[in-house]
Amino acid sequence: MAERRIGIIVNGATGRMGYRQHLVRSLLAIQEQGGVELADGDRLVPDLLLVGRNEEKLRGVAEKHGLLNWTTDVDEALANDDYEVYFDALVTNLRVENLKKAIAAGKAIYTEKPTAETFEDALELARLATEHGTVNGVVHDKLYLPGLLKLRRLLEGGFFGEILSVRGEFGYWVYEGDWQAAQRPSWNYRSEDGGGIVADMFPHWNYVIEELFGRIEDVYAQTATHIGTRWDEKGEEYTATADDAAYGIFRLEGGTVVQMNSSWDVRVHRDELVEFQVDGTKGSAVVGLHGAHIQPREATPKPVWNPDVKDPHNYYDDWIEVPDNEPFDNGFKVQWEDFLRHYAEGRAYPYDFLSGARGVRLAEAGLTSAAEGRRVSLDPLTEA
Repeated sequence: MAERRIGIIVNGATGRMGYRQHLVRSLLAIQEQGGVELADGDRLVPDLLLVGRNEEKLRGVAEKHGLLNWTTDVDEALANDDYEVYFDALVTNLRVENLKKAIAAGKAIYTEKPTAETFEDALELARLATEHGTVNGVVHDKLYLPGLLKLRRLLEGGFFGEILSVRGEFGYWVYEGDWQAAQRPSWNYRSEDGGGIVADMFPHWNYVIEELFGRIEDVYAQTATHIGTRWDEKGEEYTATADDAAYGIFRLEGGTVVQMNSSWDVRVHRDELVEFQVDGTKGSAVVGLHGAHIQPREATPKPVWNPDVKDPHNYYDDWIEVPDNEPFDNGFKVQWEDFLRHYAEGRAYPYDFLSGARGVRLAEAGLTSAAEGRRVSLDPLTEA
């Protein structure tokens, strides 16, 4: 067994996602565990080059974690042949330009989503990556979470029979920022800065749905900006121009219907911030980010509708908790390990720019549907 170094450029290292999930909880955690074990027994150990726009913040992050290599010049970083992988965690409206630079520089690329603000740009990235032979991957973190891994186990075991419908609830109350600070950055609520819950969440729903349940054939969506006035990080009032809630219906190839509610204006009354209920002919499941409960056909109660009499039955008691059966690590970290293994071993990575483009297309179709009040069809997209 030998250690093999791999140079990774981390652009956006001081941002919320770039710092917390990708730098601290993923890449530094991989370093601390001694790298990623490969099929031949070698271990791949990341060597990090941090990139950011704010020199003071970047220096602070580097010093805090004992990292020596950092720069505010992305072109300088991309010109460094010692770093072969480029990771992008910038805000969306800066992503396309930097991904194109990384493709031209011959880097392998792993990036946050959405890959672009428009489907046209996202598809162009996929085409460029194919033309240049660029190894590429897009963050699909939810597929690596314990709850969805349990759901995949149920699907592969044939638990549901024929899947009839999926209902998803996502969201929480994001403070307006006046008397309590908001938990999300203000750009999320400005469409001119690439904000909006559709742009943020529909790419997630696309990969979750298509990987677990099937291809989306069409979408009907209604969006809203429920809270029109918010306060930014400096306490200054601004007008919210982006959608902060979306209510979507997705019809899948084969007939399954998926309903997804996404909102930053909802108070949580469920076990987790996102939950999916999957109903099939042989059983149902309610799955969150971590937990999963099932109800098989044989143990399903037989309710009788009578609104005049209080029902004494506790329906929650009819569900069975799905056991872990294995240890689960941080989903972002696990996907980093998966991508690095694929890259180091020369295997094509399934969650690529084309998958990312399908997510951007779904967001664009959702916004079109909401604006025009119609259902929007989506053709298969298997090549750029």
